[in-house]
Amino acid sequence: MSRLAGKTAIVTGAGARSEQGVGTGHATAVLFAREGARVLLVDNDVAAAERTLVEIEAEGGTASVFEADVAGEPDCRLLVEAAVDRFGGLHVLMNNVGIPGHGKVTEIDVEDWDRVMDVNLKSMALICKYAVPAMACSGGGSIINVSSIDGIRAGAFHNVPYAVAKGGVITLSRAMAVHHGREGIRVNAIAPGHLNTPMVSRLDDETLQLRQAAGPLGTEGTGWDVAWAAVFLASDESRWITGVVLPVDAGTLAATPLSMLRHLTD
Repeated sequence: MSRLAGKTAIVTGAGARSEQGVGTGHATAVLFAREGARVLLVDNDVAAAERTLVEIEAEGGTASVFEADVAGEPDCRLLVEAAVDRFGGLHVLMNNVGIPGHGKVTEIDVEDWDRVMDVNLKSMALICKYAVPAMACSGGGSIINVSSIDGIRAGAFHNVPYAVAKGGVITLSRAMAVHHGREGIRVNAIAPGHLNTPMVSRLDDETLQLRQAAGPLGTEGTGWDVAWAAVFLASDESRWITGVVLPVDAGTLAATPLSMLRHLTD
């Protein structure tokens, strides 16, 4: 497969962290490599990134590990430089890394708030600060920022820091799409819905079943569903698409709570 042949891609949060489901970064990195891209696997957990590397290389793909704390600007610059130095350019950026943030606004812990904003939002802006010029020098490309349906509508849990950061990702993506379109750079966001990934591995079975039932399709999403959407947005198939927020959510955002009531109470 060669939808991304000749392209260099960065995927943040690309490590394989758990046997309980596949994360979106891990899945995206694997599919990018299968489609011919050279992939820089960015993670703060080297062992997790190396597990993804082993998987990619076993399939004949090309990838390289880069350890980074994307909450700080120095590593955001260095990871972009690493992609260019190791692979000769930059064409695709998948800003995937994210951490949870809990509580209502009356329960905000300032330290937690700042950490969630740094990792989930500021990191994307700072990586793009350095990725945009590198991508422009490579003739343009595609930036994909991972948001969430919780950044569009209130979710099942009290998670104001997380939701606010993910809403900011959408605003960032739209602004960048306008600002950098003439440089040949497309910027889109993916808003995942209720996926079963390592991030939700602590949820009980009843909650997981309710999340599955809340979507009109009534089926469970995985990291691979987001990854295939990312492949499309990274490829030339989406060459005329920018500034879009693509829900990957089994139709959850198309429904109202009452429209799904009978599925939730059966």
